[in-house]
Amino acid sequence: MPESSIRYRIIHRTHYRYSDSVAVCQNQLRMQPSTRPGVTCHRSEIAVLPEPMTVTEHTDYFGNCVYSFAIETLHKELTAVATSEVTVDPPSVVGESGAIPWNTIVGQPGDIRQSRSGRYVDEFCFDSPRGQKESKYADYARVSFTDGRGIVEATLDLTKRIHHDFRYDTCATEVNTPTADAFALRAGVCQDFAHIQIACLRSIGLPARYVSGYLRTIPPPGEERKIGADESHAWISVYCGPELDWIDFDPTNACQCTTDHIPICIGRDYGDVSPMRGVILGGGQTWLKVSVDVEPIQPLV
Repeated sequence: MPESSIRYRIIHRTHYRYSDSVAVCQNQLRMQPSTRPGVTCHRSEIAVLPEPMTVTEHTDYFGNCVYSFAIETLHKELTAVATSEVTVDPPSVVGESGAIPWNTIVGQPGDIRQSRSGRYVDEFCFDSPRGQKESKYADYARVSFTDGRGIVEATLDLTKRIHHDFRYDTCATEVNTPTADAFALRAGVCQDFAHIQIACLRSIGLPARYVSGYLRTIPPPGEERKIGADESHAWISVYCGPELDWIDFDPTNACQCTTDHIPICIGRDYGDVSPMRGVILGGGQTWLKVSVDVEPIQPLV
């Protein structure tokens, strides 16, 4: 039976607590989905406490929603809650070997290709701080990308190899760990796995981008869904030619992405899409708690 579109309600709560008062904070949030091919944003709003003095919103270069705010009153706690409703469509069904050969998609100097969204494709062939081309990544990728192999089949094979060869270990890396270090360790988390796969794909000339979002978790049989237990997640998207456009793959879970994957932001790497960034004056020691609740509202026929 074909997979149906699914509508979700998402609540992403971020809570900071400080040992000393913060006098000033300025932050940017990238927690709100945008309407793109495969996903429709029905509504999205952000609530911040203490109430900000100033709030601005804009769309960044990659089409992501950015919510910026400043608080200039003393505070020892900060809470930001993003509430959204989106519909995720199932990916196009394509035979693994039925797609065009991967080497026909390799970017060439001077290419100015555009995706279905109208955005440029070939800029995702270039280096970024966390996705730099190197021979070691190309050598690793070419085990999957043999001459003439279909782009979907080859990318899925690489996705599964990363899942098999790299250990998921939340203690092995941290948010600023360079991709080269995670590759050498053969360990990391979803962010590292995504950066490694992006580096591999770019190193053989394929456009690849970073996707941040959420992964719906399925409770074991007989157990209720735990509120706030869903995850922020990261995966990759590779350009598969003008007919298939961008297709998403999840190296952490060794699969092509499905309606369980809810994209929020895209960029060259994590640095373009971090959910919350900013500066504070004061604060002392900081404690952070994040919870995400992803609730399916209804499947859509």
